[in-house]
Amino acid sequence: MSSKQNVTPVAGVLSGALVWGLIWYPYRVLQDAGMSGAMATFITYVLAMGFGAFMLPKVWRERATFRGWALLLILSAGWANLGYVLGMLHGEVMRVLLLFYLAPVWTILFSFWLLGERLNRYGYSVIGLSLIGAIVMLWEPSMGLPLPQNLSEWLGLSAGMGFALSNVVSRRASHLSVEAKSFSIWLGTAALTLPFLLWQGGLIEQVSVISMQQGVMLLLMGLVLCATAFSVQYGVTHLSANRAVVLFLFELVVAAITSYFLADEAMGWRELIGASLIISATLMSGKLHSDKREG
Repeated sequence: MSSKQNVTPVAGVLSGALVWGLIWYPYRVLQDAGMSGAMATFITYVLAMGFGAFMLPKVWRERATFRGWALLLILSAGWANLGYVLGMLHGEVMRVLLLFYLAPVWTILFSFWLLGERLNRYGYSVIGLSLIGAIVMLWEPSMGLPLPQNLSEWLGLSAGMGFALSNVVSRRASHLSVEAKSFSIWLGTAALTLPFLLWQGGLIEQVSVISMQQGVMLLLMGLVLCATAFSVQYGVTHLSANRAVVLFLFELVVAAITSYFLADEAMGWRELIGASLIISATLMSGKLHSDKREG
């Protein structure tokens, strides 16, 4: 694949990293206003499905192929989104983030088993560089080794595994259209969040107190998530799974910058060094494999 042909899928994945590096802020605003993260997640993904309703005719025509890989995509992507939000809201943010962003490790394994993607030495170096960048940015040595120590951290780790698996499955399920894959992600997140909300209770009460300002924010978030899912699924469908997950780490760079400007969180030398390593890995991620797997 030529470099010019690579621009669109790379831009699709980077747009997802950009959005997820920014979208923490409106979720935090909604939480500060009294709306639970699970409720905000459920509503925004239901709205994303609503905005993506124009895709339904094509998705419906593909319903006969919604088995096996499609079901796995629904479950893995849904859990990646829900587990990430719950882990971030109830645990130590930096540790949950670090455990989530071990995703490149799981991607190497899943892409080998399911896709036959084999990294060359250069590829392992790029993956290692991206992981080192994430660890430099996120790991607090005073908190001990980056191993799960409570439920929130297990949520972060398992969500990262779900994230890696969903990217690999999206690449593997070549028979599904980008529209079907996007709809699977919205459906999976909403479907897995609903039982959690019912378990929490007070579902009707939470919906009834949503203000006009919160409603507008939720609508905008749903629209953005709709567009982002479509662009990301196009990207991960046309890039190798290992390259895509390196590009997704750019989210950490965006999050560090936005938290500095929006939440007055200082960027220290660790954030700057880690961001530089991740950016370097992103720029070098074009030649991860010995064979030409990207299509």
